[in-house]
This record gives sequence, C-alpha cells and structure tokens, in this order.
Amino acid sequence: MLSTGTLRAHLLAARLAGSVATSREANLRSYRLFAAGDPRVLLGLEPRWPWSEGELLTLMAEKCGVSADPGHVTGPDVIDPERTLGALEAFAARLRSVARRRAPVLLGTGHPHRLLEFYASLAQALSAAGCEVLTPAQGCPVDITTRFGVRTHRLDYVRGVALMRDPGAQRSGCAPGVHSHSPLPVRTALAALAESELPLPELVVGDHGWVCAAGQLGLEAIGLADTDDPALFVGEAEGRVSVAVPVDDGVRSDYYRPLTRYVLGRAALWA
Repeated sequence: MLSTGTLRAHLLAARLAGSVATSREANLRSYRLFAAGDPRVLLGLEPRWPWSEGELLTLMAEKCGVSADPGHVTGPDVIDPERTLGALEAFAARLRSVARRRAPVLLGTGHPHRLLEFYASLAQALSAAGCEVLTPAQGCPVDITTRFGVRTHRLDYVRGVALMRDPGAQRSGCAPGVHSHSPLPVRTALAALAESELPLPELVVGDHGWVCAAGQLGLEAIGLADTDDPALFVGEAEGRVSVAVPVDDGVRSDYYRPLTRYVLGRAALWA
C-alpha cells in the first residue's frame, strides 16, 4: 500500500497540491460568482444561508489551505497537502463503509479527460466488493446551457462511470466525454432510477454537479474539488456533502494513479 509520505511527495511533485496551476484570479472570481448566486458555480447546490466573498475565502483557506489574505489577488495559489491527505482518509472511509454494506453506488465525472481512470478504478473495486454500480438513463439526452447556448448532450457510461457525451459522438462506452459542471446529469440519472422504482445509490462519487446536486437531494456524496470549486466545500460545511477532497483537477490523468492506489488501499478494496 502506498505510504502517506510517498503520496505527500507525489502530490507536491505533480502539483496536485502545494503550488497549483489554478490561479488566484480564477479562485477569487469563483468565490465572487458563488456569493452572487451564479448557477455556473453553485453546481446544483442551494446554500442554506448567504455566503460573502470574505466568508468563502475564509472557508477555502480552512478547507484547502489557499491564502487567507484578501490582499493576495494575483499569481499562483496553494493547496495544503495535509488537508488533501486528511480528506482522502475520510473519502476512503466512506468507500470502505459502502463496500462493507455492498450497497449500490453511482459514479460520475465532469472531468472525463482527467479523472475517468480514477473513478473507473473505484467503480471496478466497488463492484468486485459486491456493490451494484448503477448506470441509469444511459443514452438519455440532457440539455445543458453552455457559453454557446443550450446544447443537447447525452448521458453515457464508461467502465461504470457516468459522463456527458457530445451529441456528435458516434460510439457509446468509449472515452473521453465532455467537460461539464452541470447538475443536470445526476438529476437525470436519479430521476430514471426513481421512475423505474430501482434502488437509489447509497453513495454518489464524483465531482462538480455530480456531488453537489446529489447532496442537495439528500444523498450521501463525496468527491474531488479544485480551489475554484467552492460549492463542494460549502456543501461539506453545511452538511450536504460528506467529503470534499482539495486537489488540482486539471493535471495529467496518469498523475492521479497514486491517489487511486492510496484510496483503494486505505479503503481495503484491493483484490
């Protein structure tokens, strides 16, 4: 099993934590938009109370380790690797719990180019442990508002992980999909389960709208989040998201493999 020290070193070397590529400008812009109630950064979460920009900065400093100095407005920002490691422990504990119960799970990502392999490995391990990995509403259309207007995508699954597929894609079940922050895919998937009277997932694993919208609907949800995604950390602070792991979500896909090994080891899900 990968040691904590080895993973900490990898987090810093791969810039998954420490000084990360997500800029201070991007972070502050997201906090400003969240405070204004912009749905593009709420990700399906409906905050229980108003959050000011200052309160969000304080929260993100606590949860992620970004600079708490409001005067720091440009340049790089940081993720404290100790906070990442602590959140990964909690993340693994939730996986271990659902695996022991052999409960149904739903996995989805808005970052298929980067994070598909991470979630697919979790899906495979959970399935091997006896969990049903749900794949509802495959092929269903989902209308998502983009900067180019409303575009119809379709919900697809690759190795048990839900993602959005461009309408022009010819093959189902192949990677990659499209980048998406929308809460609509998980709502579509959950609605299909409810209509068919199939069991709802006892755990939703993912990022972006997959986590926030599921948590908003009262389901246990855990996931990865970058420093410009405050919604997951607000959801965690308000009790709607069980675990939000602070990590850069835009590095090379192979850089997440040590995280996969660490999480599966801590969750006792290695075959």
